[in-house]
Amino acid sequence: MKKNFKVLFLAVFVSVASCSFTTKEFNDTNKDKLLIDLVTYVLQKGHYDPKEINDEFSIGVYNEFLKGLDPLKRYFLASDIEEFSKYKTEIDDQIKNKDLTFFDVVYERFQKRMEDVKRIYPEVLDKPFDFNKNEIINVDYDELAYAKSELELKARWKQQLKFTTLSSYYDLVEDQKNKEINKDAANEDNTADDFEPKSKEALEAKARETAKNSLDEYFDFTKDLERADYFAIFLNTVVEQFDPHTNYFAPPDKDRFDLRMSGKLEGIGARLQKKNDYITVIEIISGGPAWRSEKIEVGDAILKVRQEGEEDAVSIVGMRIDDAVKLIKGPKGTKVILTVKNVDGTISDKEITRDVVELEETYAKSSLIEKDDRKYGLINLPQFYFDMENYKERNAATDVKKEILRLKEEGMKGLILDLRDNGGGSLRTAVDIAGLFIKEGPVVQVASNGKKEVLEDEDSSIVWDGPLVILVNELSASASEILAAAMQDYKRAIVLGSKQTYGKGTVQNVIDLNRWLRKNDLGDMGALKITSQKFYRVNGGSTQLEGVKSDVIMPDRYSYIDIGERDYSNPLPYDKIDAAKYDIWEGYIGFDEAIKNSQERMAKNEHLKLIDVNAKWIRDRREEKRVNLNFDEYSAEIERRKTETKRFDAIGEYDNKLTFKSLPYEIALMKQDTTLSEKRKRWHKNLSKDIYVEEAVHVLEDLKLNNIKAGKVADIKN
Repeated sequence: MKKNFKVLFLAVFVSVASCSFTTKEFNDTNKDKLLIDLVTYVLQKGHYDPKEINDEFSIGVYNEFLKGLDPLKRYFLASDIEEFSKYKTEIDDQIKNKDLTFFDVVYERFQKRMEDVKRIYPEVLDKPFDFNKNEIINVDYDELAYAKSELELKARWKQQLKFTTLSSYYDLVEDQKNKEINKDAANEDNTADDFEPKSKEALEAKARETAKNSLDEYFDFTKDLERADYFAIFLNTVVEQFDPHTNYFAPPDKDRFDLRMSGKLEGIGARLQKKNDYITVIEIISGGPAWRSEKIEVGDAILKVRQEGEEDAVSIVGMRIDDAVKLIKGPKGTKVILTVKNVDGTISDKEITRDVVELEETYAKSSLIEKDDRKYGLINLPQFYFDMENYKERNAATDVKKEILRLKEEGMKGLILDLRDNGGGSLRTAVDIAGLFIKEGPVVQVASNGKKEVLEDEDSSIVWDGPLVILVNELSASASEILAAAMQDYKRAIVLGSKQTYGKGTVQNVIDLNRWLRKNDLGDMGALKITSQKFYRVNGGSTQLEGVKSDVIMPDRYSYIDIGERDYSNPLPYDKIDAAKYDIWEGYIGFDEAIKNSQERMAKNEHLKLIDVNAKWIRDRREEKRVNLNFDEYSAEIERRKTETKRFDAIGEYDNKLTFKSLPYEIALMKQDTTLSEKRKRWHKNLSKDIYVEEAVHVLEDLKLNNIKAGKVADIKN
């Protein structure tokens, strides 16, 4: 297919910005001052929607920088905040004048408060905690006021450390109970070991020791941080006022970013983000260890990290994300045990074997679905991939086309394209895939610097002209949203899934800041990832914030949780531009009726009602901010949650009564590759429990083709 555009990425692509773009001189001998000048200049010149650096901007930087340094309010005192407040509306002027007073004052005070805390926690943990006392801790830190005195701060640390120790103490008690049960069973078989139970006092002491060791390691990490590390945090606070995807990369961060883009990192295969002192999973990488284990999911918060063979876990709550990643990563084949606060609020240990991402698992794969002597096709697309060296070598669009042709050979009557959890990738592949289903026409509109470009499919041939359903969820983002939106606007497919998709409708460039300097004796300046473009549907609406709204909404576990662009601070707004010229697909009869029929089925479906109840239960558990530090009450609450979750076991036991089969070419490969056979068995087993796929098949059954009009609109490629 011919295209009128160059290769674009929806995630990030590298820009070769050079100093030829500006005549401005950057010659300050202070590296920090030069950086603040350079970064703000590049933002004003290159950002899609540059913000005015004014008092409102200043207040945003002030609030976010203090929150970023001390989100749990366990370092700064109220008197510190009172002192800092005089700078609340002055930071904008300081930025313009390359004045770092606010940063310097806060940085110096933070260093002092950290030294104070280093004296507090060993003293607190030197004495036993009383877990018989009824005491409530409020973990809604946004509502918490700053401590008024050092005495009050110490009391706050004592309560927080008691909470941490209680969690470890509970684990030790439960572990000992299990060992005692196993010992009794072993005694009956004469296979008992020399296990001797410990007293409650000994277990409590061990729990305090674990808490102290964890904090010792945390502060070992922080002592290696330099002023430049904290200044990078400040710079990121400044640039993220423009939008959440605009970031500053200090030199080491840029190296890590480059490695991530080239796919050479090993670890657990998850993207992490720090939210209010908690390291949270924001994406599971298809084909990676976490994805293969099925133990970790988006929204999980990692609380502790323990290496295989080590006794104590290290708490990463409050730790810099870079330092947390160092603990989580490790050599291929080694194991790491993560203590995770799950999406539903429960806490559990997850063992993951570190490995590289299996590229084959990121590629499109298909399955034949059999129901009542009729065959349907399903294509799962984890991401919009392509070969950076040679687009024609292999890409998502050519692979999807191959799978469609193979499914047609098997006699499929309708196609499901599964874009759930697909975070995006190459825009060109999204446009090419759209072209497999429609006659030539616009697919997406790209806006930048006041200009608009319409990216089109210019090939009138169609690979699949039959019924089409697209599955999405809250984690379908970027290129997924472009493709789903285009098929929805053309009325070419019915979109089925979550209320809306992720809502990321922007693109970022990575700019090497060193290229803007004519002469530089201050070392590597790092890089800036900057939002430079915005994407719009062919109907003129943006996918930013609002995402793509499903034609048929089906609840899932994320239904009542803010997952996506709207969960960030300072996202760019939703807006509209003029629609492109396009013709609605006329190959269907009863398109709207098929949607109505599906909605009626969903309203009556008891299994979906259970999923919805579960989603509300998860929301309610996540909103609980008060924890009882009495051991009996704490234990009872955990048991209550375990009991409550049992009523949702039926969700994972569902059987949609559909038959899933691999295509002949894969069956032939499986004779030589038993691993592939096991992977497909696991996939088909999961599909057989998937109510969303079941409903997609029902929709395909309802979609009737207008054969007269369909035959006129295009030539069909076989």
